[in-house]
Amino acid sequence: MSAPVVTRFAPSPTGYLHIGGARTALFNWLYARGRGGQFLLRIEDTDRARSTPEATEAILKGLAWLGLDHDGEIVSQYENADRHAGVARELLSSGKAYKCFATPEEITAFRDAAREKGESTLYRSPWRDADPSSHPDAPFVIRIRAPLTGETVIRDEVQGDVRISNDQLDDMILLRSDGTPVYMLAVVVDDHDMGVTHVIRGDDHLNNAARQMMIYDAMGWDVPVWAHIPLIHGPDGKKLSKRHGALGAQEYQVMGYSAAGMRNYLARLGWSHGDDEFFTDGQAREWFDLSGIGKSPARFDLKKLENLSGQHIAVTDDAALQREITGFLAAAEAPALSPAQQDMLGRAMYCVKERAKTFPELLEKAHFALTSRPIEPDEKATKNLDPVSRGILGELTPQLQNASWDRENLEAALNSFAESKDTKFGKLAGPLRAALAGRAVTPSVFDMMLVLGRDESLARLSDAAE
Repeated sequence: MSAPVVTRFAPSPTGYLHIGGARTALFNWLYARGRGGQFLLRIEDTDRARSTPEATEAILKGLAWLGLDHDGEIVSQYENADRHAGVARELLSSGKAYKCFATPEEITAFRDAAREKGESTLYRSPWRDADPSSHPDAPFVIRIRAPLTGETVIRDEVQGDVRISNDQLDDMILLRSDGTPVYMLAVVVDDHDMGVTHVIRGDDHLNNAARQMMIYDAMGWDVPVWAHIPLIHGPDGKKLSKRHGALGAQEYQVMGYSAAGMRNYLARLGWSHGDDEFFTDGQAREWFDLSGIGKSPARFDLKKLENLSGQHIAVTDDAALQREITGFLAAAEAPALSPAQQDMLGRAMYCVKERAKTFPELLEKAHFALTSRPIEPDEKATKNLDPVSRGILGELTPQLQNASWDRENLEAALNSFAESKDTKFGKLAGPLRAALAGRAVTPSVFDMMLVLGRDESLARLSDAAE
């Protein structure tokens, strides 16, 4: 029986959850959740200058918005520093690593000389095979003994077998002269201790895998399954950067995109399941597999994100949608909806969530239900409330007093009124929209009247007529 799947997401706290990191987290989450495994979270906070509680909180907020829940406690890499250093000393005592007393100046001089000669700048320490009795009483680093011959094969689920000649690998430093462990060592020890079975990360880490495998092999630990995914590029084919727009996941929450739509879009960004574009979380968990990840960089396309966001808004349960809108307003630092507005939005949801690609669009469509008298028409709506139109509304209002307030009877009453004026209902729609919503573009007049109810609808029509 195979071991349970354990994946991890291990961001460095840089102030926000990068959209590329969000996709990496999603891929790890989908792979684990689809196999009944665990998805773990580790904060790689060894850079104490950049690793602030605020930066970590920003990452956690981004993951929370995306709904990527993790198992167990969050692991702090910094807090495991003693464990990392202990592994370096263990390798030293077993002869798999050695003390190197070369100074930074000596290493720089070696590389400068190598460049002048046109030779490799790969540093080979003279202390690798030195007799311990010759060791000076001086600061030293601990270096791993890299293999000198043969090749290292990274068996990657996305990239295929990647072969690196061992003469291209240096004796990597494990422990600095001040006793602090390097990132490469910390990552391997943490992944091993956390029981990580699959390392799914950006392909900018591909070369790191060869160096990290030296530590796995030296410690006799199982090497995880590697899956190095291509990075995300902008529409111009260049690495995604600020010039392409928002980079932080939470920025997209502030812009009002659906979290489900973002999950769907990020899943499709470099991974495919046949020709499927729109799918649910359940389908994504069931379908996601490393074999579906392409080797080429994916291109970020805002239009596709908008389209998928709209599709998910349209099919999301109304109550869940209202909860997400509350979160959107808070993230955007916009005023929260009052209980009365919440109630009205719930009543209006059926006629406003169709074809809204973002929450600002949905709320604009729902403006008629969220605003209150007196209605202030915008510029376009005002043009539909000329004196003639106001007069027509004044005649219409009394005739609606006794109408049965359901769609069939309202349609009959308004069409009958239009015929009496020798016109079509379409000619009445503009003034009605302006009176009921203060907007020229709205849900259907009948939907608005049903949501608002008899008393409110007639009051708004009367206000406009006056």
